[in-house]
Amino acid sequence: MAIPFDPHELDPEEYGETRTTLETDHESAIERVREVCTDAGFGVPVEFSPSELLNEKVDADRDPYYVLGACNPRMADRALDATDGRIGGLFPCNMIVREVEPGTQEVYHVSIMKIARLLGLPVDDDEMDAIIDDTGEMVDAVFAELDDGA
Repeated sequence: MAIPFDPHELDPEEYGETRTTLETDHESAIERVREVCTDAGFGVPVEFSPSELLNEKVDADRDPYYVLGACNPRMADRALDATDGRIGGLFPCNMIVREVEPGTQEVYHVSIMKIARLLGLPVDDDEMDAIIDDTGEMVDAVFAELDDGA
């Protein structure tokens, strides 16, 4: 299957890629990201550990990897309207915490709002632009706080 653009030519800014490194153990990093997301206005209604699941089910021997499904209900509601509900296929906004090595965790995020824009999901471009700006400020605040405490 060919995609209509070369993903290697995309600037990470176009899909809202953000990352930082925390020098701490895995569990402490998860707690820190959860706390900072909550302080920035995100709830975390979904959490799971793909590494635990895969290690158990297929003996994958994966290093710790955790997904915090962050969500701001007001933004989610706006995004559903701006995309005729299709953005729900990308929900929630995930914050990934993965152990790079013992004592070093990477926190990673991509903007589902920007990805929705790239996929042509919005039916209300102006509202989607406003949502991208608003959620971008929230995510920037999360990563600024993580960087300050790193």
